[in-house]
Amino acid sequence: MSLRSVTLLGSTGSIGTQAIDVISRHPDRFRVDAISAGGANAELLAQQAMALGVQRVGVADPARAAEVEAALAARAQRAGDRPVDVLVGPDAATELAGAGSDVVLNGITGSVGLGPTLAALGAGSTLALANKESLVVGGVLVQDARQRPDQIVPVDSEHSAIAQALRSGRREEVRRLVLTASGGPFRGWARDDVKAVSPQQALAHPTWAMGPVVTINSATLMNKGLELIEAHLLFDVPTDEIAVVVHPQSVVHSMVEFVDGSTIAQASPPDMRLPIALGLSWPDRLGEVAAGCDWTAATAWTFEPLDEALFPAVGLAREAASASATHPAVYNAANEECVAAFLEGRIGFLDIVATVERVLGEHQGTSRAAVSLDDVTAAETWARARAHEILAQR
Repeated sequence: MSLRSVTLLGSTGSIGTQAIDVISRHPDRFRVDAISAGGANAELLAQQAMALGVQRVGVADPARAAEVEAALAARAQRAGDRPVDVLVGPDAATELAGAGSDVVLNGITGSVGLGPTLAALGAGSTLALANKESLVVGGVLVQDARQRPDQIVPVDSEHSAIAQALRSGRREEVRRLVLTASGGPFRGWARDDVKAVSPQQALAHPTWAMGPVVTINSATLMNKGLELIEAHLLFDVPTDEIAVVVHPQSVVHSMVEFVDGSTIAQASPPDMRLPIALGLSWPDRLGEVAAGCDWTAATAWTFEPLDEALFPAVGLAREAASASATHPAVYNAANEECVAAFLEGRIGFLDIVATVERVLGEHQGTSRAAVSLDDVTAAETWARARAHEILAQR
């Protein structure tokens, strides 16, 4: 594999910092051209920029720009380097994504990642996609923006597992995809017991260390609903041919079942550096990225059916994917508003999915043949406003 240029979006977050760890251990494979972040952690962003020798830094929050620029200037002065160029504002990541790096890793959280996703695809870059929301929200717009079949490489562990397993057969040989879910911190709980859980309890994920929004989404299994829609769009598989199974150990990251009865699973100890590395190097593999399974120790993996009564978010995702081109955007936007309200203590845990269901039920939708970016944006704006109205009544 030749040297690849990389742009990292969301560099100070969990995905971004782990990507930098992978890149730093393979300096002969990657050169980082640019990084971007919100700007809340100015010192870390400046440290990353200097360590990686980037040409440009994006800062999404204008209020944080001066602090980031000062940190960059101080580090550059100490190192005797020239200050890097700083792009400021909500479109900074989109501009960087469209600059033509070989690989753009989109590790931004939320639907704000749609602009950078479309920009990276439009520039012909390989898109290492950790921002599932942009595909869920953009839907056919993202599909149509692809210039080649393998231009989007999934970084979610589940979709990376499916992409690897799909190498075992042709598309017409696939019977179904099987997404695995840890079950989150409330697996096995009764619905009545979940009503009063606190944000702190919901943030205590049993397997993964993630940001607050993704962690709450994992607790409600809204994350699995988003992943189901993402798998449907990424791999062109109908939603009724995508199953979800609970696997508490989080070692089997997902599976593909073929028409002859064979099931191919990808297994590894939970470590996001593995799918991140594949996103950067696809279709090649890098050496010594993460520890493999220890086959010398006795262990057991269990699989359980999903409790649809406790976790209705997955069923809602199937309905949203089938309803119209803009229903998935509404599903995601309403959820983002509800998660923010829950983290602030304004609503209960079960109110999250209940509110999303109500907002979805009121949305008129736009057909796939007629959808535009303006339609998606309008649907998101409406969903956020409607969710606010409903939450204010609680």
